[in-house]
Amino acid sequence: MIELIFVGIGGAFGSLFRFHLGNWVNQKYAKHSSLGTLIINVSGAFFLGVVVTMGSSHSYQLLFADGFLGAYTTFSTFMYETFTLTQDGAHHHAFRYIIGSVVFGVLGFGLGVYLVSHLI
Repeated sequence: MIELIFVGIGGAFGSLFRFHLGNWVNQKYAKHSSLGTLIINVSGAFFLGVVVTMGSSHSYQLLFADGFLGAYTTFSTFMYETFTLTQDGAHHHAFRYIIGSVVFGVLGFGLGVYLVSHLI
């Protein structure tokens, strides 16, 4: 039962943070763009690399990796935005979004792992 509480608390904060950060980025920089989701997913991959490499307690992993970062990052929004871009005829933008999300997500995760492994 305590595991569900950790995941739920982390998830509540992660979803709220994603909502506010995504809206802020899209209002400030690109009103009808996928930039907010890209920043969220890449930063989430980075922080997941940090969290899993730190080798912390099971409760910490549940709170931050499964809860917060699970709710903070958003594969479904990535799919929706990619689909919408293709429906709008922005095939090149959709392709760049897919490639950029995957490449920068993997690089972000790797950077998080590297930083924790070599600097902490």
